[in-house]
Order: sequence, then C-alpha cells, then structure tokens
Amino acid sequence: MPSALKISGQLVDSARPCAAAMHRSVTKQIEYWARLGKSAEDNPDLPVGMIREILISRQEAAAGMLSDCKFD
Repeated sequence: MPSALKISGQLVDSARPCAAAMHRSVTKQIEYWARLGKSAEDNPDLPVGMIREILISRQEAAAGMLSDCKFD
C-alpha cells in the first residue's frame, strides 16, 4: 500500500542521477536503497555487494531467468 512520506531534498537530489543511470524512477531508486539498507542491517556479516547480487538474483528468478547448473 503506497504511503506519502516526507524525505529530504538532498536525498532526492542524490537519487536523481542514480535513478537515471539505472533506468528507475527516483521513487524506485529510493525504495531500492531502502531495501538494500534493510538487508544490510538484517545481515551485518555479508558485504553490501553480495547483498546487492542476491537481490538481483531474486528478481531474475522471479522473472523466470533461471538456468541449470552442472557440478562435476
């Protein structure tokens, strides 16, 4: 359920170029940062880069972008 929040103009200004580079809206960019930050707080032993890759992998799996892995 969407909610209206007041956030700083500085955060919005920081999100704008990142959002453009990632082809996201500013709102979606801030939501992404919030998800990444929450995941980092929930998993303090994992590097942020690994958490980012996990979030990407989950989206790829949800989109059906899976492939078989063979282990020898």
